[in-house]
Amino acid sequence: MKPTPSAEHVRALLMLLLANFFWGLSFPLIKAITLLHAQLLPGAGTWFSAVYTVAPRFLLAVVILLVLRPRDAWRATASEWRQGIMLGLFAAGGMLLQNDGLQFTAASTSAFLTQFYAILIPIWVAVRARRNPGGRIWVACGMVLAGVAILGRFDWHELRLGRGEAETLLSSLFFMGQILALERPEFRGNRPDRITLVMFATEALIFWAMAGLTAPQPEALLVPWSSPAWLGFTVALAVFCTLGAFSLMNTWQPKITATEAGLIYCIEPIFGSAMALVLPAWFSRWAAIDYPNESATWTLLAGGGLITAANVVVQLKPPARD
Repeated sequence: MKPTPSAEHVRALLMLLLANFFWGLSFPLIKAITLLHAQLLPGAGTWFSAVYTVAPRFLLAVVILLVLRPRDAWRATASEWRQGIMLGLFAAGGMLLQNDGLQFTAASTSAFLTQFYAILIPIWVAVRARRNPGGRIWVACGMVLAGVAILGRFDWHELRLGRGEAETLLSSLFFMGQILALERPEFRGNRPDRITLVMFATEALIFWAMAGLTAPQPEALLVPWSSPAWLGFTVALAVFCTLGAFSLMNTWQPKITATEAGLIYCIEPIFGSAMALVLPAWFSRWAAIDYPNESATWTLLAGGGLITAANVVVQLKPPARD
């Protein structure tokens, strides 16, 4: 007989669902910021635009955490420092590729392709345990690959994806590493607030260093801060999509398995796609950018539907704890 989920387990799932809502919001927000960058800093380059969507948000998140906990914020153990830096490195790699890819593909497409890790995680767990993941997982993999091909408009003649889709899929590998790093047994006693601060600080250092290297001129680092729309988008990213979402992730994901986490994170593209149908027009009016609402195309419905259905297939028989 299947055991009844504990109250803490259910609460963890609900808190991670809220984190997914915040991450879903990040896709149209980041797309709007990159379009605003092109307007404020024409010719600055896509890599600077990608870096400068994340550098300010993590700096602001660190400042907020220090204000909320000023006395003992940095009193982390060696294990907490190690885990926080590890999480920051994985997240930084994933976000850099994801944000650059967003400049070459739709927000809803990026949201679905990012979830490739939901299939990679059970495969990785099976490889680590030296066992076949089973026919159900292989069927789900086939469905995900078909969904990716449709969403990415895979070119069967040249056998390639577009730049945005390819970068987004590669970012998924880094996000998988981030999820797996949260469940490692040696980090089980670490405090979520400490590892979150170290993680944010790691990302802030990486992205500000990269911003300095990719900026066309030093003044480019200051120009966006004079835009009220850019400030509003960035504060929303810092408060909801960074501080809120990652604090929830780091606190509640360790209470469930990495496979369960990978599956519940697949709800993120549904939120992201729904918001991309409505928010771009609002953002455009406020920021004076050309960002039309996305539409529910057949590629989005078919590709996204296949990826979502694949995760339902994986969930039909809940896997044992990793």
